[in-house]
Amino acid sequence: MTPAELSRTVLCSVRSAVAERELSVPVPARIVVQPPPRPGCGDYASNVALQLAGQAGLPAREVAEILRRRLTGHAGIARVEIAGPGFLNFHLGDGASAGLVGEVLARGARYGEPAESGAAAAGPGRAVEGPARHTGEWARAREAVVADVLVRLGRAEGRAEPSTGPGAAELAGLVARLGVDEARWTLLKPAAADPVRVPERPVQHEDNPRFRVQYAHARSRATVRNAAELGFAAEPGEVVGDRPADHGDVRTLQTLEAALATYPTATATAARRCAPDRVVRHLEATADAYLRWQEEFWPLPVGEQKPLAVHRARVALAEATGTVLGNGLRLLGISAPEHV
Repeated sequence: MTPAELSRTVLCSVRSAVAERELSVPVPARIVVQPPPRPGCGDYASNVALQLAGQAGLPAREVAEILRRRLTGHAGIARVEIAGPGFLNFHLGDGASAGLVGEVLARGARYGEPAESGAAAAGPGRAVEGPARHTGEWARAREAVVADVLVRLGRAEGRAEPSTGPGAAELAGLVARLGVDEARWTLLKPAAADPVRVPERPVQHEDNPRFRVQYAHARSRATVRNAAELGFAAEPGEVVGDRPADHGDVRTLQTLEAALATYPTATATAARRCAPDRVVRHLEATADAYLRWQEEFWPLPVGEQKPLAVHRARVALAEATGTVLGNGLRLLGISAPEHV
């Protein structure tokens, strides 16, 4: 079960509870499920019960219990727990990871693409924010690059990056100094209220977050190529093998899967809030999680070992990660190299 499928399943449980008069609330347009803040609390969590409690006139834990009963035993959900004041924690059944990877690979370049723009993307009662006005050094160049990314996010019509004027000249100067990729990353990374910190020169090293994201993308693509050279292809499945030697830290795996699952939320939020920096931070987190995961869960056979199902599954996860990193880099107008 993918996060999108889980969200729809929870929404159906709310709708059925309302139809059968267990709950008296307006049915929300959508329900957000996210990875829990701490390991050991399930695969995903939702605060939907807390959101509905006031309208229902019931304690949040009572609303959560109504939904828990309806969700328990549903195909793809192994267990539902109630935590704290009324959070729902979901433990998914076997195949959850494969489902997520399969969805990413099936959607390819469209994975994480905001489905709608403007107020429609915000959902009921959620305002769409306008672009922030930047001040300080590099303000004009920053506004030009942010406007360009908002076009890519579907938040505006027509390319807003000026071809002439102070903004274009300022941006051209920075590009000449740092190159296109580093210049755009430098301008897009800070939140609207934060200053731009321009490096003396671009550094092609893992200490540079922009390079680290591009490097992780290139490593993921190299993994897919190496698998093809060994005569096997990616196939979503279980990435934790049966042998002790095949086990890495499961928290590392969960962090990576959470990053892939929440990429569409990151792009949607960036579009709604006119904040491309959210995509930048998400790509950094995804790249860091992938590099740690690849060190712990080496995806390719070693020595004379024959390719197993676990290797095909790990290559699929590597390919899915490359898809997310590539999509995000291209969204920011930054190259996604196959080789570094």
